[in-house]
Amino acid sequence: MTNIKIGKNETIHFIGIGGIGMSGLAQIMKIMGFNVQGSDLAKNKNSDNCKKIGIKIMIGHVKKNISKATIIVKSTAIKNNNVELLSSKKKRLPIFERAEMLADIVALKKNIIITGSHGKTTTTSLVAKILSEAKLDPTIINGGVINSINSNAKFGRGDWAVLEADESDGSFLKLPINYSIITNIDEEHLDYYKSYKNLKKAFIKFINKTPATGKAIVCSDDLDLRKILREIKNNNYLTYGFNKNANYQILNTKYKQNLCHFDLQVRNNVSKKTIINNFILNLIGDHNILNATSAIAICLNLGVKLKIIKKALKNFSGVQRRLTKVFKKDKIEFYDDYAHHPTEISSILEGVHNVNPKRKIISVFEPHRYSRVMTLKNEFSKCFIKSNLVIMCPLYAAGEKRNLKFNPINFANLIAKNSKTQVLIVKNEVELTKYFQKNLISNELVIGMGAGAISKWMARLKFSL
Repeated sequence: MTNIKIGKNETIHFIGIGGIGMSGLAQIMKIMGFNVQGSDLAKNKNSDNCKKIGIKIMIGHVKKNISKATIIVKSTAIKNNNVELLSSKKKRLPIFERAEMLADIVALKKNIIITGSHGKTTTTSLVAKILSEAKLDPTIINGGVINSINSNAKFGRGDWAVLEADESDGSFLKLPINYSIITNIDEEHLDYYKSYKNLKKAFIKFINKTPATGKAIVCSDDLDLRKILREIKNNNYLTYGFNKNANYQILNTKYKQNLCHFDLQVRNNVSKKTIINNFILNLIGDHNILNATSAIAICLNLGVKLKIIKKALKNFSGVQRRLTKVFKKDKIEFYDDYAHHPTEISSILEGVHNVNPKRKIISVFEPHRYSRVMTLKNEFSKCFIKSNLVIMCPLYAAGEKRNLKFNPINFANLIAKNSKTQVLIVKNEVELTKYFQKNLISNELVIGMGAGAISKWMARLKFSL
């Protein structure tokens, strides 16, 4: 805890306000009555949402942006040579990381922290939906836009806060915890942690922070998380998954249209078992059943009635960029998804395939970061096995320097070989559009996947086909 003292007459400037986490915190603080402003290199949906509630947004980073600022909040994406950051240091303004400010803002709430390598955003949204349905009016800060509130952030008057916590830079360890969910752990963000061992140590610290009055809800389907649990000092956790030893074991999964049906066997720590039948989830895929089960476990522990939980899951309207339907034309459906890691891509394709095994799936894949693709190229090469065609777009560098060792043709050939599918390379958006104009037939399912420009490409296809 940083114990930051902020008066309402302060001017709080967010450097990098367009980031999903930064924009969420800025909106919460504005609604709480703080004087908030921010800057970023370009405007986007996140900064537009901030502007709609009266936050002053400045495009570009220049010294004059901080002329009236008294407190600085910086995104972890901001480099040390940023002109606003350097000027703030010269003026000796207090400078805080986003996680430090967030920790103090939610210190008076009871916090449910959702973390893990994959599934955080959807899981956070599911917990928030259930608590909202239960009239608990939670504060929400999420890593994606929740369709039901058309935002990634909401200030609630209730006692609870539901927060997606970023493990990428260790900042999730700064947040106060009452309850938590750990979805999984994967070889991600090793540029920060330097080794997978260090990443796992961070998760051990996180779980050990759980107080005696709360619970950590941990996915026991994840082999590394099972190993981590052996090193936890107390038994203040519960497990969930398809695993037969899980406290919340998923049973009898079925897919009907775009819904998942499943049952749960609930086992407490003295081996008493209860079967809860017929959960209906308005999402597809085993990964989303896992996400929903963790949300169920948390909310049952909070005393939310089962009827309310079931209603919330059935009526859940999803998260933007999580298999979001963009448009439909001549029975061909076009979707947009944030998946940019092999585990995420495999989960999406598996889920879609299970709903309709005979339907042709076209993956429009935008590789993300040279470091990720080079480290996980073998994993990427195997994750498209449920895709009938992969259209590979140019790599989105996300600020990284070009790596000459990355050869897109060799990468495409590796995917074709190991996923046993056809791979087509396009050089730009124009080539992608021309391909679809000439080659689509009927009933294909097209999924754009990536964390860069691909979302805009998928949206613009609507006006070209």
